[in-house]
Amino acid sequence: MDVMTALFTRRSIGVVKPMEPPKEVIMKCLEAAVHAPNHFRTEPWRFFVLTGQARERYGDVLAAIRKEELEAKGEAVDEEKLAKEKAKAFRAPVLITVAVVPDTSNPRVVELEEIMAGAAAVQNLLLAVHAHGLAAIWRTGEVHYHPKLKAFFNLPEEAHLIGTVYIGYPDITPPAAKRTPATDKTTWLTE
Repeated sequence: MDVMTALFTRRSIGVVKPMEPPKEVIMKCLEAAVHAPNHFRTEPWRFFVLTGQARERYGDVLAAIRKEELEAKGEAVDEEKLAKEKAKAFRAPVLITVAVVPDTSNPRVVELEEIMAGAAAVQNLLLAVHAHGLAAIWRTGEVHYHPKLKAFFNLPEEAHLIGTVYIGYPDITPPAAKRTPATDKTTWLTE
C-alpha cells in the first residue's frame, strides 16, 4: 500500500476479532513507528506491548484507578463499573501503550517537541498497522495521566503516557471518513 492510499483510507476501528496478529507483524509496525521525526534524534518514545495475561494486570490497574476516582467523588464503589473498566483491557488482542520519556540531559531539548515526536510515532504505527491489513484505534484520556498507570509501566516521573493503541483484525467495515477540506483550514501567506 502506498503512503497516500494509507493516509486516505486509514480509519480508527475499535471492533476487532479476538485472534492475535503475529508478533513479527507487530514488530514491523513498531519499526515503522520509530522512523518518526524527532528533534536532536532523542527517540523519546517507549512502547509497551500487552498481550495475553498482561492485559489482565493492565485491566486491574484500570479498575483500581476507577475505584479511586469513585471514592474521591464520594460515590459508591460499584463492582459493575469496575468490571466494565477492567474489560477495556480486552477490547483487542494486542495493546500498545506509548510513552514519551523526555531527554533531560540536553538543555536544548524542548519537552513539548518530545511529546510531538511520540505522537508522530503513533501516527506511523497506525499507518503501518493499516498497511498490514489490521485495525487499530488510538485511545487517550485521563487514565493515561494517572500515576498508577505510569507506575505499572515503571516509568520515571518526567515520562508522559500518550495513549494506548488497540490492534487486531477488523471485525467491521468503517464508514468513509468525513474531513473538513484542507482549504478550509489553510492560510497561504505570500507577502
